[in-house]
Amino acid sequence: MTNLTSPPVPATRRPRKSNAHEKLAPGNALVIGLLMSSAFLVLLNEMLLGVALPTLIWDLNVSATSAQWLTTGYLLTLAVLIPATGFVMRRFHLRTIFLTSLSIFVVGTALAAAAPGFGLLLAGRIVQAVGTAVFVPLLMTTTLRLVPESRRGSIMALATAVPAIAPALGPAISGLVLTFLPWRWLFILVLPLAVVALLLGAVKLRNITTPEPATLDVLSLLLSALGFGALVFGLSSIGESASGHALITPVIPIVIGLIGIAVFALRQIIVRRRREPFMDMRIFGNKLFVVSLLAMMFIASNAFGVSLVLPLVLTGGIGLETLAVGLFLVPGGVVIAAVSALSGRVFDRVGPLPLVIPGALIWTASIWFLSTLHASNGVWVYLAGYLILTAAQAMMWAPFTTLALSSLPANLYSHGTAAFSTMQQLAGAAGGAILISAYAIGGAAQHAGALTATQTIAAGHTAFTTAGFIAFGVILSALGLVVTVVVRRRAAMKRRS
Repeated sequence: MTNLTSPPVPATRRPRKSNAHEKLAPGNALVIGLLMSSAFLVLLNEMLLGVALPTLIWDLNVSATSAQWLTTGYLLTLAVLIPATGFVMRRFHLRTIFLTSLSIFVVGTALAAAAPGFGLLLAGRIVQAVGTAVFVPLLMTTTLRLVPESRRGSIMALATAVPAIAPALGPAISGLVLTFLPWRWLFILVLPLAVVALLLGAVKLRNITTPEPATLDVLSLLLSALGFGALVFGLSSIGESASGHALITPVIPIVIGLIGIAVFALRQIIVRRRREPFMDMRIFGNKLFVVSLLAMMFIASNAFGVSLVLPLVLTGGIGLETLAVGLFLVPGGVVIAAVSALSGRVFDRVGPLPLVIPGALIWTASIWFLSTLHASNGVWVYLAGYLILTAAQAMMWAPFTTLALSSLPANLYSHGTAAFSTMQQLAGAAGGAILISAYAIGGAAQHAGALTATQTIAAGHTAFTTAGFIAFGVILSALGLVVTVVVRRRAAMKRRS
């Protein structure tokens, strides 16, 4: 990939008016549009099983903690592979990466569609994840390189909103399909769409990058798999441990995972002395990147965890049918699209602080609000809380992402997007494991199907309360962002004087 050396974008600075209406080149717009639509498809698939979990628990005769691996295992695979996407984006042409990844995704989708039971279904999901891993980092890196600085906030808001809308629409599509067809049709219907995207890429997509000579560091890949895999496995075992069914205490894999990640980071520092590492640790010397990354980890953790718990509460506690649960979540996608479009324009005009500070406060309050609801409150009160939650989340998602990646020099874009996506996926997997475990503990039962309506509401309270404590991390990160921006501005004023 072309090794640009332009200075980091001053993400908190208002763009010059003369650049306010810069347009994308037609060819660049096509590239970004194709990557956006493909990311939409693979991320739609990523969350397609959220609403289907109760059905799969019943049909496949598995527990809630086992069934969650159909989603958590997917994210775990992404967390293991995404650190290598920086290497992949430097080593190969854009077109080669796109066609290879989407081909793997097609194979995984076909495998899941034909799966006769849980084991092969899980295998298909993992193959899908292997094909999915590069799409979001590839979209973000390509967008940063092709979009003019003055339009970066609005275009990045679109780039982050399109994949964010997919998980919100996924449950509705899933509910509609499951109302009339068996669960395997969730994959059968995705398959032709993926094939069409593959054909469009083969015909329309052009290369915009020049590959660099890069060497795959196998030890780094192994350390990444060990660290992230063991950590998420340990977190996922918390619920089973509480019910007395865990094969091993969660502390052991969690400690192994943390050690593995630490050694992985040390390995990157050592490798950089001789050649380009998997992940350049210099990105963590940028305070804006680190603060924004921490905030996004808390947000992703709760976003994924709540998306798993809420359908269980609506189904078992409120009594909604699968289709109704899916339709319940659709307005969230509309809210994400509208708020993201608005937040992108606000970001380009005044920067991130007017968005992330109120967003963090409203988001945290909405989660705590959900933790107080009972079945007697009714579905409309749950819907109001959910819509406020998604609106506040959209206020923060694009600004934190744009601020983090734009604060890096261009030659570190691929490393920054790989690290950002890795930690985001890890946080999502951890959040899903933690909130599902909290749900299992709060319901005092291992099997979701064994919970009464009262037990389901109690389980939801425990999960949402846990999410509320996690949300405080976003408030602290937002305050850290304020301090970082103020310090930078004062330092810049001193240099000018």
